[in-house]
Amino acid sequence: MLLPLLITLTTIFPPTNVKALDSPNDAGHSIMVTWELSQDDSLLSYYEIMRASKKEGEYEIISTALPGENEFDDEGVENGKEYYYFVRAVAGEEYSNSNISGPAIAYAQWFHHRRWNAFILGILFCGAVLLFIRRAMKGEKPFLRRIPGLDAVDEAVGRSTELGKPILFLLGLEYIHHVATLAGLSILGRVAKKAAEYDTPIIVPCWEPVVMAAAQEIVKQSHMEAGRPDTYKESSVFFLTADQFGYAAGVDGIMLREKPGAIFMQGYFYGESLILAETGYSIGAIQIAGTSAPAQLPFFVAACDYTLIGEELFAASSYLSKEPRMLGSIKGEDMGKLVIGLLIVIGVVLSSIGLFSEQISKWAASFINWFSTF
Repeated sequence: MLLPLLITLTTIFPPTNVKALDSPNDAGHSIMVTWELSQDDSLLSYYEIMRASKKEGEYEIISTALPGENEFDDEGVENGKEYYYFVRAVAGEEYSNSNISGPAIAYAQWFHHRRWNAFILGILFCGAVLLFIRRAMKGEKPFLRRIPGLDAVDEAVGRSTELGKPILFLLGLEYIHHVATLAGLSILGRVAKKAAEYDTPIIVPCWEPVVMAAAQEIVKQSHMEAGRPDTYKESSVFFLTADQFGYAAGVDGIMLREKPGAIFMQGYFYGESLILAETGYSIGAIQIAGTSAPAQLPFFVAACDYTLIGEELFAASSYLSKEPRMLGSIKGEDMGKLVIGLLIVIGVVLSSIGLFSEQISKWAASFINWFSTF
C-alpha cells in the first residue's frame, strides 16, 4: 500500500540581488532599497527590511513589505552616514535572509535630472526678461497693453477736483509685507501726486499701523514731487481700527460724511469688500478697485467702475512709473507666458490629432508627459 507523499515547507528561498542606493533627485535623507522577489513569494507572509549602521552591527526592522513588493524608500536616514541593509523573507515561523547590501550613503543632489525642460524654459524666460530690460534702457519703449483701471486714474482725480470733493484711498486689510499691499502703496503714490497737483484732498484710513506709517511717507513724498509740500496734511493718513468689520463701518461712515468724488480700493480685501463697494456706489463716486483675492473680484466687478484683476494690480507700478527696468521685466514676463501658452496649445492639438493616429498619439503622450513635469 502506497502512503501519500507529504510535502512540508522547511526552507524558503530568500530575496536576491538586494541593492541600497541613494534616492535620486532629492534633498537627501532617503535611501532606496530594492530586491528581486523570493522564488517562494506567493507563500510568504511579508518581507522585513533590516538596517544597521555597521555591517556586523545589530540590525533592526525598519519596515515591512507585502508579497509582490520589491522596493522601499527609507526616509529616516542622515545625510553622509553609512547604512547597511538586508531583506528577510518571512513565511509563518520560517524566514530566510538575503545578502547584505551597503554601505549606502544619502546625500542631496544639486540638480533634478528629470527637470531639464524646466531648466531650459527658465533660462529662456530669464533671457527674455533681460533682453527687454536692456532694450528699454536703451530708449526703446516696449508696448504694454492698456489697463483701463489705471488709465482712469487721472479721470477719477479730475472728477473729484471738479466736484470739489476729496479722494478716498483704501489699502485693504493686509500687512506691509503682503505683495498686494505693496502694489496698493505704489498706486497711492501716483494718485497722491496727481491729487497734490490739482490741490485735491486725499483721505487714507488704514487698518494696520505700519501700513499707515508707510502711506504717510508716500503721500508726503508725492506732495514734494508735485512741488506742493505745503498742501500735505499728516492727518489725511490715519489709523482707523484693526477690527475687520469695525474698519468697514468706519470707512462707510467716512464715505457718507465726506462724499468723496473718487474711491480707490487697492490691496487685499476680505468679506468687507462688498460692503465698501456698495456704499461707494450709493454715493455716486467713481470707484477703481484692484485685488488679488479671487473670491472678492466678483463684488468689485459688479459694484465698481474699473477693476484691476490679479496681475494687473502687481503690474500697476510698472505701468504708471514707465521705469525702463520695470517695463522690460513686464514685457519679458509677457513673452514667457506667450511661449508657455503656445506649448499648451501644441499639446492640445497633438492630443486631438492623436485620437486618429496611433503614432501621433504616442508623440502627443510624450509631449504631454514632458510638459507635465514642470
